[in-house]
Amino acid sequence: METVQTALWVVVMLVALAILFDFMNGFHDAANSIATVVSTGVLKPGQAVVFAAFFNFIAIFVFHLSVAATIGKGIVQPGVVDTHVVFGALVGAITWNVITWYYGIPSSSSHALIGGIVGAVIAKAGAGALVSAGILKTVAFIFVSPLLGFMLGSLMMVAVAWIFRRARPSGVDKWFRRLQLVSAGAYSLGHGGNDAQKTIGIIWLLLIATGYTSAADSSPPGWVIVSCYAAIGLGTMFGGWRIVKTMGQKITKLKPVGGFCAETGGAMTLFMATMLGIPVSTTHTITGAIVGVGSTQRASAVRWGVAGNIVWAWILTIPASAFVAAVAYWISLQIF
Repeated sequence: METVQTALWVVVMLVALAILFDFMNGFHDAANSIATVVSTGVLKPGQAVVFAAFFNFIAIFVFHLSVAATIGKGIVQPGVVDTHVVFGALVGAITWNVITWYYGIPSSSSHALIGGIVGAVIAKAGAGALVSAGILKTVAFIFVSPLLGFMLGSLMMVAVAWIFRRARPSGVDKWFRRLQLVSAGAYSLGHGGNDAQKTIGIIWLLLIATGYTSAADSSPPGWVIVSCYAAIGLGTMFGGWRIVKTMGQKITKLKPVGGFCAETGGAMTLFMATMLGIPVSTTHTITGAIVGVGSTQRASAVRWGVAGNIVWAWILTIPASAFVAAVAYWISLQIF
């Protein structure tokens, strides 16, 4: 009886830690959804976070759990994950999120979690315990998602500039201030749909590993799904303002038309990736789209030094979170 109680206590603690990570994901990545509407003055900061949080949550009704299935069953070989691996993965991801939030660097919560899982699993069973196809697909989209965001954002900007080439600037600005609400809502929907599912996936992994649900189940328990979508929405409501400033002001100067094009291009990328079950970085995607929009004006419109620092953070995310996760895995063996 004592063993069962201890196991249950550990599971409850880890679920709570996963929900904390999900909250921090929303907090850390709020900038992805709201930086453009805040920097263009379309919404006040308080309005923007409530707006984004609402769309984060209603994504529960829009997307299938394809990304959760990738995290839950497509990254690690069955039977390898245990409570120590989950603890290490979450500590690695949370630590990297806190560090990058403190310095205002828009890094990827998603890849921090993937890196955490990879580091903890390698510490336990070596690289052979990883599912190479799932890892390669995720790593590939570190490069594909910002490039796709860049391409779609810049194409949208060029198309809009051509369509409205004879319109008065004041009229264009007025229309796109309204349309930016649509694009920001779409991006927030994609953010919630892709990112909440990553935490759903790791809790699903935990429940399967500890015998509280079956690997044969086609989806995780309903309470896990609702909890994760609610947590990311609440995190977004609190907003990581340090990163909002970097995303909305330091990369390039945005007007409502540019914000609309960046968000629309980014949202298209997220919708596609989520439907394909690929856990992508919403941070990488919107950054690529913002750079794409800025570069259509002139190359000097983009602050490439800031963009370069962001790229370095992207490169370091998986190895840094993996290292912390491996250390946390070893520490957990001494604790429980």
